[in-house]
Amino acid sequence: MHTVVVGTSGVTASDVLAVARGGARVELSEEAVAALAGARGIVDALAAKPEPVYGVSTGFGALATRHISQELRAQLQRNIVRSHAAGMGPRVEREVVRALMFLRLKTVCSGHTGVRPEVAQTMADVLNAGITPVVHEYGSLGCSGDLAPLSHCALTLMGEGDAEGPDGSVAPAGELLAAHGIAPVELREKEGLALLNGTDGMLGMLVMALADLDALYKSADVTAALSLEALLGTDKVLAPELHAIRPHPGQGASAANMLAVLKGSELTGHHQDDAPRVQDAYSVRCAPQVAGAGRDTLAHARLVAERELASAVDNPVVLPDGRVESNGNFHGAPVAYVLDFLAIAVADLASIAERRTDRLLDKNRSHGLPPFLADDAGVDSGLMIAQYTQAALVSELKRLAVPASADSIPSSAMQEDHVSMGWSAARKLRTAVDNLTRVLAIELYAATRAIELREGLAPAPASQAVIDAVRDAGVQGAGPDRFLAPDLAAADAFVRGGELVAAAEKVTGPLQ
Repeated sequence: MHTVVVGTSGVTASDVLAVARGGARVELSEEAVAALAGARGIVDALAAKPEPVYGVSTGFGALATRHISQELRAQLQRNIVRSHAAGMGPRVEREVVRALMFLRLKTVCSGHTGVRPEVAQTMADVLNAGITPVVHEYGSLGCSGDLAPLSHCALTLMGEGDAEGPDGSVAPAGELLAAHGIAPVELREKEGLALLNGTDGMLGMLVMALADLDALYKSADVTAALSLEALLGTDKVLAPELHAIRPHPGQGASAANMLAVLKGSELTGHHQDDAPRVQDAYSVRCAPQVAGAGRDTLAHARLVAERELASAVDNPVVLPDGRVESNGNFHGAPVAYVLDFLAIAVADLASIAERRTDRLLDKNRSHGLPPFLADDAGVDSGLMIAQYTQAALVSELKRLAVPASADSIPSSAMQEDHVSMGWSAARKLRTAVDNLTRVLAIELYAATRAIELREGLAPAPASQAVIDAVRDAGVQGAGPDRFLAPDLAAADAFVRGGELVAAAEKVTGPLQ
């Protein structure tokens, strides 16, 4: 099994995906263990002094003014975990929780938190055992980081609360730890706070969304090319010299992908109207511009994610000169903003795909295709309601594009009076990514049927490869009306599993 070694300088997006989705094992580097021990020595020295130090010998948040005596500090650390594990609602997905745990371990191993090496090792052991804390949908305001979700994870380290075992069943965390020979941790000064204070949940969801959207933007280029072909559009607008004079990288990449898919098509540029078109509609002609803008938004979000993956997010932090300083690095604004940016880009990409689908179904705008691509229009409704479903998804995506990060609700007796709402931004982006996949699946379904209805003209070899592959995957072609939901589900699985891009790339080579 693949192993990810965690050091002091952060982790990569591929590391997060390997642990969260691939079940990779986690090991601590010797450098990380040494850094953990060094920072812990600083915390222990400060804990022995009479002067109060936030997070070491004081309360938390609005209660930070109280100095806590030594005999109560272990109880203080236990109490912060128990009291902050206050989430409600549905359980969060296993991959999200694993990313959350792994990214908190990443910060712990930076040597800036003051957590003992044995606590970090227990975190790795829990991940390696396939034990996943039960974390709930609601509870995080994204500042100070994802407190409630991280608290549920810390509760599992203490052997309390519920967790999911490697077999998928939920049981008391203490029983699961014992079954895997893992001793619960006894938290000491600062450790409870250090396990809770970070942007790890929203960051993990950002990393996974970026991976999913990277594939979906390629899928969108393929479905846009198929729709252009089905509408007898022109591929001249995809010429690289046109995109070179507006040098947005994403736009150029999207146009190049579409052009590669359309190479060799007999359908592009033909006009069946009495009055030949001078230009295609925006939803066809401007596909690279819209998808390209989204691609460039992805690039910006990836840069933010890379910076956050290299960060040590905690409060207070242990500095190499021995200081333990309070700070605001836990605030989720940088991550929250890009999560919201991506939701906007996703909604717009889905919107333009839906417009192309609607054009394919409208006999007044489809340039010779039957109404709704029906076999016997009037007797058959064709794909009329498939477009309704697509439109409903797009409408939902527009609501999900409303930014969470523009909101703030004060908490902790006004001590935490401006919060990022990054967790909420991440949760709605996950829904948006799911819905975009469905929207593209419906465009794929309509475009492949429309191409098959264009008799006498051969599609591009890459388009034909997609059509053959999607039919092999159980998505049926043109014909009389039938129960449509299974076809749409199969098309969704075809896009979601990467088979759409893979089929095109067998002809085009790797798409950008």
